Amino acid sequence: MSLILFAFVVRVRDGLPLSASTDFEHSRELQERKQQLRAISKALSRFPDRGTVKGQELNIYFVSSEDVSYMSVCNCSFPAAKAFCFLEDLRWEFTASFNSAVVALADRPYPFLEFDGTIQKLKQQYNKNGGPALEVTLAEVQEDLRIHPSQLIHLEEVELTNGIGNGHVEQGCESAPNFRLEPVTAPGILSLVLNIMCASLNIIRGVHIIEYTFQDDYEGIWNVVAFLVAFVCCVSQCHLYLFHSALKKHKSFALMSVIVLCNLYLLGLRNVWQLIFHISVASLSTLLIWSRKLQDRSSDCGV
Repeated sequence: MSLILFAFVVRVRDGLPLSASTDFEHSRELQERKQQLRAISKALSRFPDRGTVKGQELNIYFVSSEDVSYMSVCNCSFPAAKAFCFLEDLRWEFTASFNSAVVALADRPYPFLEFDGTIQKLKQQYNKNGGPALEVTLAEVQEDLRIHPSQLIHLEEVELTNGIGNGHVEQGCESAPNFRLEPVTAPGILSLVLNIMCASLNIIRGVHIIEYTFQDDYEGIWNVVAFLVAFVCCVSQCHLYLFHSALKKHKSFALMSVIVLCNLYLLGLRNVWQLIFHISVASLSTLLIWSRKLQDRSSDCGV
């Protein structure tokens, strides 16, 4: 397998693809990395100028400069310093061929496809020699990485924000693949119904207790707070299941923990079976939130 498998040039401000290398390998992981790479390209303005996304066998590297980002998919055995050397050489070649005004005026995907020939030559040079032609270039990049390390980016931190609705993240086919959450399952519908039931019970009991709290010197104010917090957490669990969210595992676990604590605090106002019911619903919802993943909506529309 080649050391550098795919290279991609995009405009940072809107993720518009400017040029890309022609595919010669079609492994499953490569296709997944390309999809992830295009998804990341839509959020480059939120990231630093240099980043790395680790994979099992393939890594993603990118360098951004003057509203253009240079991205690549490389074999894990390929040193990061050499990968960034490749991107710096790619940046130099691109800026020598196209000025910033031409890039800014581009209004359609892949307006600089002719640059693919330059990308292929550069890839072949690195894949054949295992690195840059000049060792001094590698030394400079290694020193720069030592002083300014590349930021490690986790894919869960990349929120696909190009139009979120009904659990879908829609992106134009011309610039990036579309994604959606996996279809809602029967257990998922059941968990939503049970969560809504728990939320209703919490808000009804909370409002009911408010009436007595104001009459009894506010001694039960914390019971009211526990019911209302549990209500908000139940509604939030429904939202997490229906819509994509970054760090959803951490958020869903936090919501479940708060629901458990609120119900334990309400021991006495609820019997053991009621507590078991509410905690079981929260646990089921958390499990289903974790298991519902993003799903590819369309075939790869890029080069």
